[in-house]
Amino acid sequence: MSRKVRITKNGILCEVNEKRVYLDPKNSDADGINFVSHAHSDHLPTKNGGIILSSIETNEIANLRGFKMENHVESLEAFSLIDSGHILGAKGLLFDDIFYTGDVCTRDRGFLKGAKIPKCKTLITECTFGLPEFVFPKMAEIQKQVNELISELYGKGIPVILMGYQLGKAQTITQLFGHWGPLYFHDSVKDMNLLHQKFGVSLKDGIGHSDAEKNGLLEKKPWVMVAPMMSSKNKFIQDMKSKYGAVTIGFSGWAQSSRFSFGRRTDYSIPMSDHCDYNELVEMVVQSGAEQVYTIHGFVDEFAQQLRKIGINAQPLIENSLDDFT
Repeated sequence: MSRKVRITKNGILCEVNEKRVYLDPKNSDADGINFVSHAHSDHLPTKNGGIILSSIETNEIANLRGFKMENHVESLEAFSLIDSGHILGAKGLLFDDIFYTGDVCTRDRGFLKGAKIPKCKTLITECTFGLPEFVFPKMAEIQKQVNELISELYGKGIPVILMGYQLGKAQTITQLFGHWGPLYFHDSVKDMNLLHQKFGVSLKDGIGHSDAEKNGLLEKKPWVMVAPMMSSKNKFIQDMKSKYGAVTIGFSGWAQSSRFSFGRRTDYSIPMSDHCDYNELVEMVVQSGAEQVYTIHGFVDEFAQQLRKIGINAQPLIENSLDDFT
């Protein structure tokens, strides 16, 4: 069997005999199978063409975000969609002894269960946090820290805005800290939560920020609001601070390192991610038993080098690179 893995202008292309499989392509290719791992905007194609393979959840979230997948299918013979543990509907793809992780997390987080990695000969993996400095706290530690912080602020009558990506992190935050009340949502988070509830995810209901402000509810402090990640210079955040004295708590894996600017965007920053940390990435690669590992999306050179140090054949997959193997 002749196989090639390479990066093209349209994204990652795997060619197996007569088959062309694009992995999270920028534009779905009319002559191939196009796999979309999940519905974060940087993984959705911008144009339709050919068959698009993804989970039903990814398809519906894409619709909510303004992209309708034409020729969408939820399954194809000889292709296995594997839960990647990243966000609702996120999948990895296993075919012809190749496993593509998409964005992946092997750690349980609320309603999201960590990915179980299949055995494969070739592993194509993201390494967003592929440096040894990115080792995240346990979820129980995060919950304890944030609950104590909210309690301290509540005791002073200060409202709290919990901030994370609109799709994924915001729903995890809702489930972990939704016991605080009154509970409000940025309107965009409320819409995304409703879609999650449609798929059976248990999330506490709350009022959208527009209705809450219009009805004077935000003046009755303290309260908790779940909002998308925004800059401290964003007008919405500035209004919440100036009108109500709100304090922001941001959730991101980048908060783990002082070398990155994330901590300066919010009043408090919590290192919580929807990706594997460094140790989890290494463990995932070892569990896969892969003979060849390609690193993409993140610290590709550094992580591949670390893998080679422990005897794993690994190299970054970069544009214009080409690898043939049998």
